[in-house]
Amino acid sequence: MRAVAIIPARLASTRLPRKPMRLIAGRPMIEHVYRAARRCPLLAEVVVATDSKEIDEFCRQQGFGAILTSEQCRSGTDRVHAAAQKIDADVYVNVQGDEPLTRPEHITVLLETMREAVLVGTLKTPMTGDAAQNPNVVKVTTNQAGRALYFSRAPIPFDRDRQGVCYYKHLGFYAYRRAALEQFVGWPEAELERAERLEQLRFLANGVDIYVGETPFDTVGVDTEDDLRQAEALILAQKPGG
Repeated sequence: MRAVAIIPARLASTRLPRKPMRLIAGRPMIEHVYRAARRCPLLAEVVVATDSKEIDEFCRQQGFGAILTSEQCRSGTDRVHAAAQKIDADVYVNVQGDEPLTRPEHITVLLETMREAVLVGTLKTPMTGDAAQNPNVVKVTTNQAGRALYFSRAPIPFDRDRQGVCYYKHLGFYAYRRAALEQFVGWPEAELERAERLEQLRFLANGVDIYVGETPFDTVGVDTEDDLRQAEALILAQKPGG
């Protein structure tokens, strides 16, 4: 199975301007993400997909693979689809450009979900009930076979009798077959997707199963200045002498 990682990245972030180029421990965030993905031996290639000439030029200076995509791409999945038109692969891995704590283990578990008939895979990690109350943290619930039942910003499942349930945080890593990408860009925005502001719900709304692998390794998706500082502290703590 030829697997290629595509890292969608754009400068025009509303909550954290110039997000991919913000420094974390002295290096741009996009560099942390690229080098982490590159460490996974199961990937044949890693490419940054961006509409920014600045990001594209930085990647090329560093020797990173990069593809310029249209500014009209509305989501990370749209940008992955655009880049995939120029790359041949059996599976396309979406490693989001705001995940500087990406580990090779994330990608390994993700690729394990991509059995022959699976079109889309993603990841989850256990979380506490307190964190489940945070609408900025996306939750996922699955059936016994690992198929996603729903993704939500609300705490799911609802623990009506307070028996104590296990909540799972959704991590923003995806793997797609080409057919799934083609379907995604051909569908209009789904009502559930619009309500939750979660693009993966477009697949579920249109009957495409998403299989979810479990990892013990949490991440910090960087959307705010606080996220940036938290990610930097964790990265520095991982370094020898940090």
